Amino acid sequence: MEICLNKEEEYRVKFTSKKNVVEQIKKYKELLRKVLNGQPQLSEEAKQLLQEELLANFETAVQENVLINNQTWEEAPDEEEDECSALDDLLDENIVETSRKRRKGPKEILPYVVRSLKAERKLMGMYEVVVKPQEMGKDPVQETIMTTLLDAAPRMFKQASAVMKSLQVVQQRAEGLGQVLKMCPTAESMEVFGEVLGSRPKGEEKTASRTRPPIKRAMEQTELRINYAPGLKRPAICNSNDKHE
Repeated sequence: MEICLNKEEEYRVKFTSKKNVVEQIKKYKELLRKVLNGQPQLSEEAKQLLQEELLANFETAVQENVLINNQTWEEAPDEEEDECSALDDLLDENIVETSRKRRKGPKEILPYVVRSLKAERKLMGMYEVVVKPQEMGKDPVQETIMTTLLDAAPRMFKQASAVMKSLQVVQQRAEGLGQVLKMCPTAESMEVFGEVLGSRPKGEEKTASRTRPPIKRAMEQTELRINYAPGLKRPAICNSNDKHE
């Protein structure tokens, strides 16, 4: 028995990706929006309505005349959904593989770890101590030196501080002496110094004391000499007899 089936000829265009079809629809929509620009007799509202109707009819016609992997437009899944499902499947596979390795890995590694530990213990048992450690005793001489040094340290510190203080005092006195030595003596101070500290024989001292006035009197004389101002001369008075002559 033969069964005859009349199949209609397939006229729809076949695609493998729904994403490519969407991109082409967007591209040709941009061209269709410029179709009514050269119709000045139409108003803006009429152009808007005609443009929306034209774009909707174009998109519907394309969707009805394409097949995505031998599926209609409504039956074919979106690309984003396919990518998400593929990513979820990949993550699930990786999670399952990781959990399987975690279960089997320690069991497979355990025998090798036990063997390595046994080998290390065997090597440690074969090790022999060649040099025996000796205890280091304390040197009594060195301990005596350290105790003496620790006892003498505070005393030396006190002595050093006292020396530093005395050095400061000596430095201050030296500065005062230097200032005195830098002073320039006057003639009167030199004379006083010579009279007070000068070394002369007894006879000369007596004659000098007789001939030279005392220091106080000499100072008074110098002051009077400096402050003295001579008066003006009076004019000569002529007598009447002299005039007649």
